[in-house]
Amino acid sequence: MSVRPPLPYEFLPQVPSFPLSSQDFAEGGTLAEEFIYAGGNLSPQLAWSGLPEGTRSIAVTCYDPDAPTGSGWWHWLALNLPADTAGLPRGAGASDEDLPGADSFHGRNDFPGNKYDGAAPPPGAPHRYVFAVHALDVEKLDVTADTPPAQVGFNLTFHTLGRALLTGEFGV
Repeated sequence: MSVRPPLPYEFLPQVPSFPLSSQDFAEGGTLAEEFIYAGGNLSPQLAWSGLPEGTRSIAVTCYDPDAPTGSGWWHWLALNLPADTAGLPRGAGASDEDLPGADSFHGRNDFPGNKYDGAAPPPGAPHRYVFAVHALDVEKLDVTADTPPAQVGFNLTFHTLGRALLTGEFGV
């Protein structure tokens, strides 16, 4: 069995965590076909609570650190969600209209697309899909729908007050 790389979040400035769960998968569990790119390609349901004081907006991302790229693979960037958002229903990653708040939008993923695109690993060992909820100190990130995902990640790092992670797996 090959050694998995550490999660990139381990190398970022440490911030408080808060509860994050899903009705669709448990921590470390296998993602069902409906959340896979070649399957239903639906974003899973997510719920969170206990955001840090001072949270002014929320971002939700999904990242595959095991992609054979040297830089991972971004599957989902939902940005500028209102601070009072406590979760996203299954399928909220389909379009901007499915996100709460007038200023919310999907950033560009690595497929590329401006929506959720599910797990699509090459044959081999299962990949990890890290769903992260970022509590931010700004109402709006200074990014657009066309900003590259790495640049969005850079902006997230400097505005994150707290972060919760939930990891699912999938392999072919």
